[in-house]
Amino acid sequence: MNQTLIPMLKRLRLSGMNESLEVRLHEASSTGLTHLEFFELILQDEIRVREDRQINRRIKQAGFRDVRRLEDFDFSFNTGIKKNVVYDLATGQFIRERRDVLWLGPPGTGKSHLCQAIGLSLIRAGMTVYYRSIFDVVRDFLHDEAMDGHERILKRYLEPDLLIIDDMGMKQLPKRSGEYLFEVIMRRHDVRSTMMTSNRPLEDWGKLIGDVPSATAILDRFLHHSELIQITGRSYRMGNPAKSSNSTKAQTGPASEEK
Repeated sequence: MNQTLIPMLKRLRLSGMNESLEVRLHEASSTGLTHLEFFELILQDEIRVREDRQINRRIKQAGFRDVRRLEDFDFSFNTGIKKNVVYDLATGQFIRERRDVLWLGPPGTGKSHLCQAIGLSLIRAGMTVYYRSIFDVVRDFLHDEAMDGHERILKRYLEPDLLIIDDMGMKQLPKRSGEYLFEVIMRRHDVRSTMMTSNRPLEDWGKLIGDVPSATAILDRFLHHSELIQITGRSYRMGNPAKSSNSTKAQTGPASEEK
């Protein structure tokens, strides 16, 4: 019977059923499952495989720099980060309320790790996420403007349930960066949620963007309905001797990103 069923399952693209068929048939014969119980089990197998596949596809589409998990974050290293606040964000309630989130703090204190880990949790909950560094944002728009693809790239930034823009403040941005960033923030305002991280205080944004009016307009929209999370404390990398030692030895490797 298996030789008859397997080609049909493949033809129907029921890979979950196909993978578990042998085990479920053995279970049915050894435990006396009813037809209905057997059918329910193989349907559950198919649903599980499809959900896993969809999650993996959304993780890939999110474009995370690193796939981080909340359970891997060391909250004991920096007790100033409130675990309950982070896990509240991971529930996605701020997305349902169309609120934004801004993380402020020095490099290495965990902003990038937490943003990406929250993004991963939200993907697992069925939401869509898109992650970009601020440099990626500017590069995307500069490139696609030259290629006459502004609307196409803008759509990619406007559609996700959560847009994460990381690394604001690492260095001064190219000309017209404020225009691109303002358009994204303005178009998402009160429609979709955006999460940003910054290593510099808000009063420095005008200098970073090179456009004080644009920076003021961005912050006016972004802070209107947002949660501001200030992180202080030591750098995780500088405070971890073993990791610092390994990084020093790995002279040929790429520079480490913010945790």
